[in-house]
Amino acid sequence: MSENNSIRLQRIEPFRGLVFDRNGKMLVDNRPSYDVSIITKNAKPVDDTLRKLADYLGTSSQDLLEKLITRKNGHSYKPIPLVQDISRDNLAMVEVHRYDLPGIEVNARPLRHYVNNQSASHLLGYLGEISPKELGSGRFPNLIRGDLIGKFGIEKVFDDYLRGKIGGRQVEVNANGQVVRVIKTVPAYPGYNIFLTIDSDLQQKTEELMDGITGAAVAIEPSTGQILALVSSPTFDQNAFVSGLSRDQWQAFVSDPTKPLNNRAVQGEYPPASTYKILTAIAGLEEGVINEKTVFCCYGQYRFGRRYYRCWKRGGHGCLDVVGAIAQSCDVFFYQVGLALGVDKLAHYAKAAGLGTATGIDLSHESRGLIPTAAWKKKRTGVAWQDGETLSIAIGQGFNLVTPLQMAVMTAAVAMGGTRYQPQLLKRIETVEGRQVEVSKPILAGKLSISPKTLALVKKGLWNVVNSERGTARGARFLDVPISGKTGTAQVVSRKEDSEDDPDLVPDHLKAHAWFIGIAPTDTPEIAVAVIVEHGEHGSGAAAPVAREMIKTYLYKDQLLSGPQMIARRKTAELN
Repeated sequence: MSENNSIRLQRIEPFRGLVFDRNGKMLVDNRPSYDVSIITKNAKPVDDTLRKLADYLGTSSQDLLEKLITRKNGHSYKPIPLVQDISRDNLAMVEVHRYDLPGIEVNARPLRHYVNNQSASHLLGYLGEISPKELGSGRFPNLIRGDLIGKFGIEKVFDDYLRGKIGGRQVEVNANGQVVRVIKTVPAYPGYNIFLTIDSDLQQKTEELMDGITGAAVAIEPSTGQILALVSSPTFDQNAFVSGLSRDQWQAFVSDPTKPLNNRAVQGEYPPASTYKILTAIAGLEEGVINEKTVFCCYGQYRFGRRYYRCWKRGGHGCLDVVGAIAQSCDVFFYQVGLALGVDKLAHYAKAAGLGTATGIDLSHESRGLIPTAAWKKKRTGVAWQDGETLSIAIGQGFNLVTPLQMAVMTAAVAMGGTRYQPQLLKRIETVEGRQVEVSKPILAGKLSISPKTLALVKKGLWNVVNSERGTARGARFLDVPISGKTGTAQVVSRKEDSEDDPDLVPDHLKAHAWFIGIAPTDTPEIAVAVIVEHGEHGSGAAAPVAREMIKTYLYKDQLLSGPQMIARRKTAELN
């Protein structure tokens, strides 16, 4: 017996925790994977065994040998993984010829399955094989080469909760490495289940709306900071990562000019364009630079020094107060407000709204954006700030850079009267038995100083953006739900102020990005959205319709408003 049998330890892989949306709909599941390993002590002659195995699996024996050499662990009695996630047909071939394959093991283990292909890919993320550097970091005790860990998204951020605890069994094997008796078993313990804040129906609808578009869309619950949808387009199929990508497949991803692996919602940095005028208006009103009676007249351009800064409307808007200037997005009005405030005052309000800094969302590699100050420019370039640059900043151009997530957070803060919450993706964590391990609570992230009087004026302007005849976002109008918002057209390249170029002749890759940010219902906001369409040119035509459908989907699906409630709220908003 001592010559022909030996005692060995076998690992039992735990089931990775499941992922659900806010309503308990499953987003990420597990499925069985059949993996082939070799124990070189029992596989002699190894070359002959590998050749036979390659024939049964329909692969190259040279490939198997290279994997054996690469993954060799120095212990002839420990299994070395060769092929993961084989098909059921291949499994049947190996099982039928088991006695011709000494030292070959087939073990079943749970493998990730993303229920809705390509849905929430940037948010959920994917798994990957643990690297030698990660193994040596000490952060992953009990893991070995070939194990999978979270590499991106939620899978990475909550990997410690999702991974579970590895179990094992003590077995007796014969000379061929086949188990003849199980001596002792320590069961594996499954990972915790994660419940996210997102609404999967809204998430999928938004993905449909963004299909074929390059850009991003974010929806947030203003009163809590909970993310309802987070979409980056184009996307990718995270199920492609489950069994491991080949070098060519990975290269195809990273060399794709549309950059599908980039999470534009949290990593993309864009000029906020006219959406920034909300902050310019708030700053002007709060600092006493303007009031509800202040009127500036726009004739299509504004002269500053020896230069003319034009308005987007060549013929001008005429004379407007702050409500009308927000509704019609008059550049000339906000040039003068911004100039009176100065860049540092503008920066103060922008940063209080959450711009220019990471939001702290539960995703890695979040961009900070940029809100310039006079000191920042001096330090970076060695040149003092010029007043003319403030004109560009006041209308959201120039050095300004924001992420779509930051704009959703800013919009939610305005909806809540200045109270800004940290955006969250985690709703709760539960054990497999249903015991709650962690429950998220709203986290106050900051306060934008805005008086009730200022708030009323700004909200009236935002309502008029969508609902008045001269508003710039009639594409977002939806009579059953009062929507308020703001459009923006972010220039990709600067154009001469006196340029008469035909917009239709501008190459697609140089066309402006289209923004829309919005809240609904206007009087009692339950959802705030930010949508950007790269090179979409006009927010009203490209981004606003996406936001409108997102709002409709969320409010109607959850039946947050009955028909009579919608009508009553619309009438109230119209009266206001």
